[in-house]
Amino acid sequence: MPARRNTPAPPPGMLVTGHFNKGPRYRTQRAHGTRDWLLVYTVSGRGRYGHDRGEFVTQPGDLVLLRPGVRHDYGTARGAKHWEPLWAHFIPRPAWLPFLDWPQVGPGILHLALRDHEAGARIEPRFRDVVRLNAGPSRQREALAANALEEILLWADLANPRRETAGLDSRIRRSLDFICERFAEPLNVARVAAECGLSPSRFAHLFRAQTGETPQRYLELQRLNRARQLLEFTQEPVAIIARSVGFENPFYFTLRFKRHSGASPRAWRARRRPASR
Repeated sequence: MPARRNTPAPPPGMLVTGHFNKGPRYRTQRAHGTRDWLLVYTVSGRGRYGHDRGEFVTQPGDLVLLRPGVRHDYGTARGAKHWEPLWAHFIPRPAWLPFLDWPQVGPGILHLALRDHEAGARIEPRFRDVVRLNAGPSRQREALAANALEEILLWADLANPRRETAGLDSRIRRSLDFICERFAEPLNVARVAAECGLSPSRFAHLFRAQTGETPQRYLELQRLNRARQLLEFTQEPVAIIARSVGFENPFYFTLRFKRHSGASPRAWRARRRPASR
């Protein structure tokens, strides 16, 4: 079979959502996945997820979660006439991470079957709310959509057969709280590791294993997410915002912001302002 070209990833952001209904030939392939998490709920039809050991087929009511960096090979299942999913690419809030430990059906592919659980009836309409709110005109659209997504994850947790044992190592949870409280300060792996009582190497390994991110990238994401809020809802100059979220060099801040958000801070601010009026 000839090699397929990678499907372009969605534009970067804290939350990118959608809903489509595809025919039998639909397929998405990204060799290295994406940097965010991907949540997919099958409304109707059947979907398939390929992995190194085979493939997994979803039915209506199935919820699938793909970890960051996991190969994307999904689409309409063989023999199915269509596949209708609701989907959300997202960067999780720290409090969400304990809710993302689901049964694994393939490397980095997590699954919950909700057809016979109370959560199933709750999740589909709430997922539709996520998509609707995130595309709406309100300047608070992303925050409202993220709150709806958090509710989905809470309902999913009730249906998670691993919920009694799920959860982060207490030291990693403490590090997440520490980073979120101190992200504007000069932080490095050694300082956060010391807060958790771990060596830097052990901390970095455990952090990535449990969150799917390196400590450095997680810290940067918290800084950049806060910067986006300040750009949208304040009049502060870019250089002041950069320093307030922990970037001493505004030029380096602009470089990292553009790489993460797809636009410079000024361009991003200009794009958001008209939509928030």
